[in-house]
Amino acid sequence: MTQSATTDVVAESAATDVVAQDAREFGAYVRAGGWAFALKVARSVRPGGEAAGETAKISAKEFAELAGCSPERVMRYYKAWDKAADDGLVPYFEALAPGQDVELPDSDVWHSYYISRSSASSDRGTAIAAAAEAEGIRPTKALEVAENPTALRAAILADPSTAKAARAALLDRLKEDPSLQTELARDIARTDDLKKAVATETQAASRIGYVRQIVENGQVKTPAGQTIDAPAELRAEAERHLSLIDELDEDEDTGEWATDAYDTVKDLVAQTVQANPELRLQERRTKFYSSLQKATKVFEELTFDDVDDLDTIYEDDMLQRLEELQQAVSMCITALRKAAPTN
Repeated sequence: MTQSATTDVVAESAATDVVAQDAREFGAYVRAGGWAFALKVARSVRPGGEAAGETAKISAKEFAELAGCSPERVMRYYKAWDKAADDGLVPYFEALAPGQDVELPDSDVWHSYYISRSSASSDRGTAIAAAAEAEGIRPTKALEVAENPTALRAAILADPSTAKAARAALLDRLKEDPSLQTELARDIARTDDLKKAVATETQAASRIGYVRQIVENGQVKTPAGQTIDAPAELRAEAERHLSLIDELDEDEDTGEWATDAYDTVKDLVAQTVQANPELRLQERRTKFYSSLQKATKVFEELTFDDVDDLDTIYEDDMLQRLEELQQAVSMCITALRKAAPTN
């Protein structure tokens, strides 16, 4: 074999070794993820409390200089290993020597220990971490989501269960955030589809509330506005409809059920009024008096106090309507005077 051929074989063999080394390191990283790098830090960086002469390990600052990165980044790997050691997943620093290999945890749990973002030490990061601990999850997961809103948006758009969780969290946040309440209300008011949906749900909630107060208080309002004791039959029917509504799943549409319950109860209320002469009479009296109060209020607001020249607003139709109104009022007064008791 010529010298040139021998050189080619040696070069090829060296390249193969390099490729093999890369493959092994890649495989190790796939299996262990960030643990592979954390191990390099854990076995090479001197633990706190150890003097330089007591070990062959170096400081985090020296390690960072050799690695060409910041000491803060090195310490994030150091702290991740420290937390895992406290949980019994990896050996403590003192048990590791430079170059020593140990069995590493699965890559899936790496992000439960590693805080890769400096936001973790900010006020915002501290608040997120505290909320995560209150929910029983590791702060790192919440911080990752908070630092990647685009990923959060994608998950919400693509996954109904994620959207449902986001909605529940947003509702909880709204209770303590007046500014967010205002912003969300403004967004809804400016979006026709959402505005219609809110109106529909408000109507359904109002109708369910009408039925519920019959069950809980035993009283009901008549069409004219009287509050009367609900008969046993009416109350039982209201309770039946309410139990059907309460059994619905959270994501089921209550609109049709609410309308059915409301219409049924309203019909029974009307029947109750019609079946009782005294109630029927009081209903007519209440209805008339309510209309009279409304008409009085409207007419009291009808003034010319802010009009300097009546000619500028005069229309024949105005005068005609007022004359017709005057005639109607006169007829009402005459009828009531006839009905008034004489002394």
